[in-house]
Amino acid sequence: MALYSDKVMDHFQNPRNVGKLDDADGIGEVGNAKCGDIMRMYIKVDNGIITDCKFNTFGCGSAIATSSMATELIKGKPIEEALQLSNKAVVEALDGLPAHKIHCSVLAEEAVRAAVKDYYDKNGIEYNPDEFQLHDCEHCHD
Repeated sequence: MALYSDKVMDHFQNPRNVGKLDDADGIGEVGNAKCGDIMRMYIKVDNGIITDCKFNTFGCGSAIATSSMATELIKGKPIEEALQLSNKAVVEALDGLPAHKIHCSVLAEEAVRAAVKDYYDKNGIEYNPDEFQLHDCEHCHD
């Protein structure tokens, strides 16, 4: 059995939505010094809908694939729906990840949340701070 699914390999070799949005409405950057993965997510929002999103990721193939898939899952969605994106949904959309790479999907979820939080902050939109708590992913790096 292959270590990575065909979808993971496709999103790693042909990532979608790579780049920077100079006029982004929200930017989120997350990273983990233990694994070295750093993700920056950019979102463009119009009437509460994420009309465009891009990412820059420094990291392993799984980090690139999860960033790519996360952008595909939130593009065209209401911002509130994007906020509900879970790392499990990213993993499922990629047809799985090895257990020792699950932390990459957590970072992708957190990058989306950070971009949404930045959008809310820039636009004075009230939110529940509990929705933006970062995961304690210590166990992801064993």
